[in-house]
Amino acid sequence: MSLADLAARAAEARDERELADLRRLADEELESAVRSDDFRERAVGYRAIGQLHFRGKMELLRRGLEDTSPAARGAALLSLELLSRDHAGDVNAVRSQLHSLANADGNGAVRRLAVLCLKNGSPHKDTVVLLEHLAAADEEDRELRQAAAKVAQVLKKKAGPQKPQRR
Repeated sequence: MSLADLAARAAEARDERELADLRRLADEELESAVRSDDFRERAVGYRAIGQLHFRGKMELLRRGLEDTSPAARGAALLSLELLSRDHAGDVNAVRSQLHSLANADGNGAVRRLAVLCLKNGSPHKDTVVLLEHLAAADEEDRELRQAAAKVAQVLKKKAGPQKPQRR
C-alpha cells in the first residue's frame, strides 16, 4: 500500500489504535518520501504527516518548511496547520520560520498557508504586528492581505482585552 493510500485511510480511521497501526505501516515509507530527490514525493510525505496525525515527525515538518520546492513547503504547512489545531505549541516552536515564510516567500500560496498556520499559535504581539503589516501592505496578493487581516483579528480575540497603558 502506498503512502498516499495509508494517509487516505487515516482520514477514515475510527480510533487512535487504528491510526497508530497506520502510522507504524507508513513510518519507513514516510521517512523515505521526505528524503526523496523528487519534490512530488517529498510533498506527499510532508502532507501524510498531518493526515496520519504523526506528532512524532515534527522535526521533519520543520525541515519541510525550508524545502526548496514550494509544493513541499506548502504540504509541510498544511500538515502543521492540521496538527496545530489543538496544540498551539507546534506553531509557537516554528514561529520565526512562519514569519519569514509569510513575509518573504517567493510563492504566494506558501505565504498564505504560513499566515493560516499562525492562526493556531499563541497571540504574540510580533505576530499580530506582522499580520497587520501584511494586511495593509500595497501588494498585488489580495488573498494574502485578506487572510492576514482575518488571522490578526482571530489572534487579537485570543489575546483578550488590552489593558490601558499607564502614563
